[in-house]
Amino acid sequence: MLFNSFQFAIFFLIVTALYFKLPHKYRWALLLSASCGFYMAFIPVYIFILFTTIIVDYWAGMQIERTQGAARKYWLIFSLVVTCAILFVFKYFNFFNSNLAAVANFFDWNYSLENLRLILPIGLSFHTFQSMSYVIEVYRGNQKAEKNFGIYSLYVMFYPQLVAGPIERPQNLLHQFYEEHTFDFNRVVGGLRLMVWGLFKKIVVADRLAVIVNQVYNNPHEYTGIPVILATVAFAFQIYCDFSGYSEIAIGAAQVMGFRLMQNFNRPYSSRSVAEFWKRWHISLSSWFRDYFYISLGGNRVSKPRWFFNLLITFMVSGLWHGANWTFLIWGILNGFYLTCGIWTQDIRKKIVSTIGLDQLPYLHNLIRVGCTFALICFSWIFFRASSLSDAVWLIKHMFSWGNGWDWISFSQIMILILCAALGMVKRSYDRIASGLAVDVRGWSAVMNYLIPALAINYMIFFGVRTHAQFIYFQF
Repeated sequence: MLFNSFQFAIFFLIVTALYFKLPHKYRWALLLSASCGFYMAFIPVYIFILFTTIIVDYWAGMQIERTQGAARKYWLIFSLVVTCAILFVFKYFNFFNSNLAAVANFFDWNYSLENLRLILPIGLSFHTFQSMSYVIEVYRGNQKAEKNFGIYSLYVMFYPQLVAGPIERPQNLLHQFYEEHTFDFNRVVGGLRLMVWGLFKKIVVADRLAVIVNQVYNNPHEYTGIPVILATVAFAFQIYCDFSGYSEIAIGAAQVMGFRLMQNFNRPYSSRSVAEFWKRWHISLSSWFRDYFYISLGGNRVSKPRWFFNLLITFMVSGLWHGANWTFLIWGILNGFYLTCGIWTQDIRKKIVSTIGLDQLPYLHNLIRVGCTFALICFSWIFFRASSLSDAVWLIKHMFSWGNGWDWISFSQIMILILCAALGMVKRSYDRIASGLAVDVRGWSAVMNYLIPALAINYMIFFGVRTHAQFIYFQF
């Protein structure tokens, strides 16, 4: 069930109405049932895969809390192995098996193991990581083991963030299922506004940019030069609006019912370094890798070569998390390389900036830093979006050639995107002003609170792409 579908609109209205109508003690059961129905709308039988991980991690959490010494670690390892094994079978087995077969074929070895004919369960990586965070936090003593199996199941399956996050921590979300949420008009309206804005970003901006991006990236050998560069920049904004749009719908839907989910994006393309970008982009995932993987390797509390290794291996695994493909692996390694180069050249860059006097022009300096960061991120997006490594290499080799294929974008598409950018700038300016509004202008604030969503709804009616395109991160 897609957030950008009529079915979800009906589903959301019914579930929310029942949620506020039912007594508090029955609400978790309603949400769990609704979440099961939401998930089963994709491939019903895959609900049993989800239940398997839930049962294993629930039981492991209970045993970790009850036992002492080495037994606690054994239960943690058992939980992580089973959970990751399920993820490996469905997402990574065919990738590694195909590469082993290619190596065997190169050396003329006999290798007959065939690929599995499995469809990747939707959102598997997301709810796997959320489940793993629970077991790890119980092991670390930061979270009590959840005794109520239904509440724990709801923690893993909570429908607004089940498919593509934000990836929550048990300390933030579990206790909220025990809190009684009353109907609050301002909170509900705020959540609905967030959902409208997220839907606008998806069906008007992201899906319209997708038409442009797909034309080039699905036919890479037909385009060179400027069209490739523009399509790459378009993809940068497509994936941002697509994924941040999903996150805002998820956060808004949860907010309507009184739940608080973590922020997942914070104007990432305003970042002045790649390190800052990864603190602003997909925050729930980047913080997950920081807390549970990077720090466990030693983080930056080690020698500089080991520090660089920790960064590279973390981003390499992050790349594989996004997809079982060499393009994602290279994308992750490239971002890790950016970070290590940034650390290695930090003193040199500071000296250059001081020597040429750029530090005396902070606005220009920041503008250059933002521009360079955006260019580096856009370059890495080529590997993320390309269908294969060979396509990515072709696009990079020909992106600075004399361009051809100028029929890739129409005048009407340009005008619609300009109108969308104008509305986006209005909202951003309003958000900045509203954060520090004085009492005497709050009447104007109330008008804008309804005017901007009304304009967004009109944009969706007249300019929205009505193909119900799947969100990009659903594939992960």
